Amino acid sequence: MKKLKTPLKEELTLKIKVEPRSSQSGVAGPYGDALKVKLTSPPVEGKANKELIEVLAKEFRISKKNVEIISGQSSKNKIVKLFGVSRTELIE
Repeated sequence: MKKLKTPLKEELTLKIKVEPRSSQSGVAGPYGDALKVKLTSPPVEGKANKELIEVLAKEFRISKKNVEIISGQSSKNKIVKLFGVSRTELIE
């Protein structure tokens, strides 16, 4: 059996509560069983979703292509999957 040169990437699924039209963008912290993320963009034409992907990619130091909104495209409550992030990285 051939050994892998790099370890397999992990996936992390998070519940996200977004707050559009905030004065600053960034991760605000825990919000119940979700993670609250403040966004400066309005929730029109996918602008807030695009900014959410950018904020999460920057926060977790992964590529934007490794952030996927699974559900809640038009809601403040979303479920997001992050590829290449482990649960231990979330705690740190």
